[in-house]
Amino acid sequence: MKQSQMLVHTLKENPADAEIKSHQLLVRAGYIRQIASGVYSFLPLGKRVLRKVEEIVREEMDKAGAHEMLMSALQPAELWQESGRWNTYGAELMRLRDRHEREFALGATHEEVITSLVRDSIKSYKRLPLMVYQIQNKFRDEKRPRFGLLRGREFLMKDAYSFNESFESLNESYEKMFTAYSNVFTRCGLDFRAVIADSGQMGGKDTHEFMVLSEVGEDVIAYSDTSDYAANVEMAPVINQSSPSDQEPANLEKVATPDQKTMQEVADFLGHSLAEGLKSIMFKVDDQFVLVVTRGDHEVNDIKLKNLYDADIVDLATEEDTHSLMGTGFGSLGPVNAPDSVDVIADFAVEPLVNVTCGANEAGFHYTNVNPGRDFHVKEYADLRFIKEGDPSPDGNGHIKFARGIEVGHVFKLGRFYAENMNATFLDDQGKSQTMVMGSYGIGVSRTLAAIVEQYNDERGITWPANIAPYQVHLLSLNPKKEEQKELADQLYEQLQAAGIEVLYDDRKERAGVKFADSDLFGIPIRITVGKRASEGVVEVKERTSGEQADLNQNEIIHHVQTWYNSK
Repeated sequence: MKQSQMLVHTLKENPADAEIKSHQLLVRAGYIRQIASGVYSFLPLGKRVLRKVEEIVREEMDKAGAHEMLMSALQPAELWQESGRWNTYGAELMRLRDRHEREFALGATHEEVITSLVRDSIKSYKRLPLMVYQIQNKFRDEKRPRFGLLRGREFLMKDAYSFNESFESLNESYEKMFTAYSNVFTRCGLDFRAVIADSGQMGGKDTHEFMVLSEVGEDVIAYSDTSDYAANVEMAPVINQSSPSDQEPANLEKVATPDQKTMQEVADFLGHSLAEGLKSIMFKVDDQFVLVVTRGDHEVNDIKLKNLYDADIVDLATEEDTHSLMGTGFGSLGPVNAPDSVDVIADFAVEPLVNVTCGANEAGFHYTNVNPGRDFHVKEYADLRFIKEGDPSPDGNGHIKFARGIEVGHVFKLGRFYAENMNATFLDDQGKSQTMVMGSYGIGVSRTLAAIVEQYNDERGITWPANIAPYQVHLLSLNPKKEEQKELADQLYEQLQAAGIEVLYDDRKERAGVKFADSDLFGIPIRITVGKRASEGVVEVKERTSGEQADLNQNEIIHHVQTWYNSK
């Protein structure tokens, strides 16, 4: 492809709203352009890279036994109402009405659509297991789109679904997909981890996220320093190390704590550590108000709370709710004398505490010498806090460390949630009706492209892995006005194409400095520069990442390029 005929425009400066490297470089290098907040078009260079990631995904999906299809992005509300997610998915679901006032959603995911298709087509166990996938644009109304392709309102996704006759069969499908995902991200050259995760709005229990390690990642990974254990920090269980205290309980006292708003301020005012105070936070779990009590130096994990109650929705209670139920606002909440209408549950670390401090449910006052069990009733003790660095690893090996990650893939064991709600059944070998068992598997294709750039860049631009780059060779004619340079560059362009090598030919009438800067931005692995020695049939060949360069004769170029790529 000749660059003079391509829709590509590079920028010297980073866009004002681009906070991270992938966003900055993909825009500056002319791979993507923003159309609206969180909405991007892929220009020719970007589309070529996207297609290469798609090809890797397709190859691994096909190897796993999944068959490609394409479903409608426009989905009738009735399907979501069948599954029960129309009212629970949240504001991210883009909803609209047609001219007849019928409600639809733009596809954020396709569990409902594929379940409806399979239930109408598959009636016998003989046609199970079944695995299908598609690569399609998805739509989610992000409250705050940011980080370019990492959090957009429209994005390209590969979603796959398995239908099985049993959980044992589902496990087999899940393992195939897990392996396929590992292969995809390995082939993309990514440093990633598969971590235990929460299924969120997808439903199901067993699930893993595939996280690309990156300082700009919005997720925190908790991993063992001595084993392969890794989990999203919100899902990592905490080993209960609590042991009874030998301290004697003292008398409960109510003390004034004027103008002390935070846990730390109260602790400093009363002269104790955060660990000697109780943190009380009110949640609304579906329709039940719950007061969660943790140690003052611990953070409440609302995902664990949601899973404990098997709830659909968990929200912080409003200030009005706390006043109505507890008689006070957020800063003075405590479990002592909590009303019967509020469930009081506590983290395991609270149970052995003796003579601690908590809010007195009265502005400007706290209780001291509080003892769980004596001074307040706990409905249930459970693991309700976020794991911390230095905690024992949940697998019993080593201690926890944290890293940040970009989620690029997610695999779920959905079980029978959608099949039961939407009546997806089959006849088993005894002729009895059974409910299908499902799995769901997603890869953010456009997110993966951005994650690659986060790991492959330098101060001059992108440094694509060899198999992902938009072209294999960037051919530069430094001065096309000089006949010998133009002639040699044209010859090389034809020879490279004839050899099946993907080449981008910079034939523009631009200064050499502009061409070199653009080439570095593009990140194509090999650059061939036709310059002053064109009359001798000699060109400069330079590797983008290593910076290694050599002067080669025209007849050596094809062999050199092919040998270099065969070594990758």
